[in-house]
Amino acid sequence: MHRRRFLQTTLGGFAGIAGLNALPLRTRRWPAHGGKPVSPEDTAFWQQVRNQFPLTRKRIYLNTGGLGPSPYPVIDTVRRKTDTLERISESGHTHALWQEVKSSCARLLGCSPEELALTRNTTEGINIVCHGLPLEAGDEVITSTHEHVGNTLAWLLRQKKDGIRIRTFEPSMLSAQENVQRIEKLITPRTRVLSLMHVSTATGHVLPLRTIGELAKQHKLWFFVDGAQAAGMLPVDLAEIGCHAWATSGHKWLLGPKGTGLLYVRKDMLDTISAQWIGAYSNSGTFDIRTGEFHLHPSAQRYEYGTVNTALVAGLGAAARFLLDIGPENIWRHNLALANKLRAGLRELGCEDLSAQYPEGSSAMVTFRVPGMARAEVQNLLASKYKLRTRGVYEGGLDGVRISLHLFNSFEEIDRIIEAVAAIKKHRK
Repeated sequence: MHRRRFLQTTLGGFAGIAGLNALPLRTRRWPAHGGKPVSPEDTAFWQQVRNQFPLTRKRIYLNTGGLGPSPYPVIDTVRRKTDTLERISESGHTHALWQEVKSSCARLLGCSPEELALTRNTTEGINIVCHGLPLEAGDEVITSTHEHVGNTLAWLLRQKKDGIRIRTFEPSMLSAQENVQRIEKLITPRTRVLSLMHVSTATGHVLPLRTIGELAKQHKLWFFVDGAQAAGMLPVDLAEIGCHAWATSGHKWLLGPKGTGLLYVRKDMLDTISAQWIGAYSNSGTFDIRTGEFHLHPSAQRYEYGTVNTALVAGLGAAARFLLDIGPENIWRHNLALANKLRAGLRELGCEDLSAQYPEGSSAMVTFRVPGMARAEVQNLLASKYKLRTRGVYEGGLDGVRISLHLFNSFEEIDRIIEAVAAIKKHRK
């Protein structure tokens, strides 16, 4: 039997068994909210959100930009699916589940389910795009100096292997238009690709992607976006951005299982971004080694291959539904309100704010320096004395401390962060 047919039929015969054997929920349920507007100051609501996380309260977690904790609805989905599948020893890889998960994620990202491929993380998506684009020696790729290592090494390898040329710009923290101008100055007749972050992992800087997308269209460039720090933190509309491809991880702001990710490839780019690694599930219809016949899947599923952990995929779908039910706009307003309060408090203390200095460039990530103190010293003191989990920043030659604020963080925690930094400064004197 072809695996494609297996996707559509096999688990149907086990539906009754799965229903009988599935374990009941062992933890609290999330009451449906339906995305209705809610204020960032609605303490009762956001406390209810916080209660959905088993995340320890013995420290304040401020590193969602590195790794996001999962809420109970995600954890329970993974547990149930794992228990069910292990009892019947099936992969659980079904067409129906894949469509359900991709449909939820597509609603969150503003695209079609057929434009999404399931990956393990952002880096895998970046590599699919980087090595799938038809580039030749001398072709140029424009990127920034603040990219994550995942969106740097892939292009460096392609440069070493195929002789492409990488051109970089230093992101401006002062204005959106200045960033567009810096990119435009680098465009030459040999430029083929813009490969940029949606939100900087180093500073939380939000690039003006819609305007950059228009620039890419004007110059007939392929436009790829590293969305690892965007999905789940702020509302995303891929159709509006106008990018050709975009990748993200499930394990950061999406609050999904570790080892999950999403790759968006616009429908008209499926045959341009060549699938370099394929296998079972990448194809559609029949294939024959004797005749050479095979057909790539007509959707982004062509970039998927082989057996995966179905429980994690189901958990990613649960994460998308959890965020959709709270409401992406609600989450964004909440996160930004926390970040703005933190920025104001750090400025009053005389700290150096390394984040964007214009409103539309700001996000829920704040990177700062304490004058006269090394980043490592600040980070270690915050961790050891005040139980704050932050992240040090080295990208782009920066030497700062990054704080990532998500829907489970609170204004009370912002007060504690500011008090901790003030105490560190006072002690240092």
